[in-house]
Amino acid sequence: MKLARRALAELKPGDIVNLGVGIPTLVADLITPAHGIILHTENGMLGVGPAPERGGAMEYPINASKIPVTALPGSSYFDSADSFAMIRGGHVDAAIMGGLQVDEQANLANWAAPGRPLLGVGGAMDLASGAKRLIVTMTHASRDGSSKIVPACTLPLTATGAVDVIITELAVFRFLNERLTVTELMDGASLEDVQSRTAAKFDIALES
Repeated sequence: MKLARRALAELKPGDIVNLGVGIPTLVADLITPAHGIILHTENGMLGVGPAPERGGAMEYPINASKIPVTALPGSSYFDSADSFAMIRGGHVDAAIMGGLQVDEQANLANWAAPGRPLLGVGGAMDLASGAKRLIVTMTHASRDGSSKIVPACTLPLTATGAVDVIITELAVFRFLNERLTVTELMDGASLEDVQSRTAAKFDIALES
């Protein structure tokens, strides 16, 4: 939930935002009407609310992750073709997505990993390329301890040069002047932690 809260802080009132699978879906439960943020899902809904307290897909709409969600006042429904026209037309202000790897060139790999079933890239490619800002939330390392922030992605790419912000349990990175830069340390993390656990080279510009 810590990563979801930090991702929410990247959004501003009036943003139309799409949330990817996994950690990003938690952001929906944190948004209140005061935030003024409108959630979009690629299966055809604008105005997505938090998960229902009880009940399932028979009583509520579902998002693109097949998770039941509530509909906020003023919500609208449309077909998938219209939804992807919004994405490809640049009408989504921000996408928050998970990641398997992000590299020094702002490339993202998040849909295929060795040893796992290949389900296809789905709408991730369109969102990563079409959203005005791409925020990636992910654990800093994979299960084997290897860094997910790498010199160059070795997994199949989702999008090239698309990532704006990376949020992990250790730090926040941005691409400033086309260079990977750590700008914030998460609570309990030190710069030494980040340096020792990050395979990619990065600049340091910690915000005071």
